Amino acid sequence: MKPIPARIAAFHANGADRYGVVTDAGIIDMTPEYGSRFATLQEVVEAGALEEVLKSSEGRAPTYREEDVTYLIPIARPEKLICIGVNFPDRNAEYKDGQSQPTKPSMFIRFPRSFTGHDGNLVRPPESDQLDYEGEVTIVIGKSGRRIAKEDAYDHIAALTLCNEGTIRDWVRHAKFNVTQGKNWDSTGSIGPWLVPFRNASQLDDIELTTRVNGEVRQQDRTSNMMFDFRFIVNYVSTFCTLVPGDVIVCGTPTGAGARFDPPIWLKPGDVVEVEAEGIGMLRNGVEDE
Repeated sequence: MKPIPARIAAFHANGADRYGVVTDAGIIDMTPEYGSRFATLQEVVEAGALEEVLKSSEGRAPTYREEDVTYLIPIARPEKLICIGVNFPDRNAEYKDGQSQPTKPSMFIRFPRSFTGHDGNLVRPPESDQLDYEGEVTIVIGKSGRRIAKEDAYDHIAALTLCNEGTIRDWVRHAKFNVTQGKNWDSTGSIGPWLVPFRNASQLDDIELTTRVNGEVRQQDRTSNMMFDFRFIVNYVSTFCTLVPGDVIVCGTPTGAGARFDPPIWLKPGDVVEVEAEGIGMLRNGVEDE
């Protein structure tokens, strides 16, 4: 696994929402120094100040132990939170619908309230027991753009994070063409644990992505196998809408979601889901009933 570089997280501690630099020894709270300029981690991203905040933390002692904070989703109120569906070849084959590899990506929108942070519990609603997992690499936009060329796409990415794009499976089949209602139940997914500043192509082009449930590997693939790579995604999405700093794009999951087992294996209270990617980290969540 690639080492995880500098990382910055949004969290709640001592009765307030904060952000800080995560180290192996704990979290350095940067809110006292930067809070008057940037009230949230999202504002840090929007101002292009991630590297400034990280550099300012150098040599400081941790303020909090990780176990003493509650992780929040890194970008609390993005203008856009876009998800790319069916973005690995084996995932496309899972559908067994006879359709060849698509030439354009499937896409849908999620609301921030449908996600919880690292170490929070995914919530299974009483209306369905079909809570499923989808581990995904996620990019955060740092520079505005419209009709961004593929060769320029990486200039518009500020940071990387992870997503468990949790889904209520029977509700994505309520209508013929849309999946919105199955993708937006409160706290059915997660994003985090932190943001890793994006500095070069090696952080995205060919990294391993793994999802485990209770320690068992369920999903595992490499981003080099994606049907629509990160450059294409930025180019395609920016063709029809202007991307702005703080926009979040969840970039697709490998084969192996619970719905594809026979019989399906749904998440249940007490389960632990871990989504891990090289150079980004591990996003971990339990499961509880609403």
